[in-house]
Amino acid sequence: MAKTRKQKTKKRSINPWTDADLKTLRKEAGRTSAAKIAKVLKRSEGAVRQKAGSLGISLRLR
Repeated sequence: MAKTRKQKTKKRSINPWTDADLKTLRKEAGRTSAAKIAKVLKRSEGAVRQKAGSLGISLRLR
C-alpha cells in the first residue's frame, strides 16, 4: 500500500480587534483606502472590509 501524505495547512492566527484598532478604523474610514488602513492595522484588506461592514462603517472614499 502506498503511504498518503498529509497536506500542510496554513494555521490561521486570530488577532482580536482592540479598542484602539476600532478607533483607528472609524477615524480613517472614508478618508483612507482600505488597503492603507489594513497596512496600518497589520491586518488583511478583507478583514478590514468585513469589520467595517459589521459595524456599519462605509469605506467609500469621500
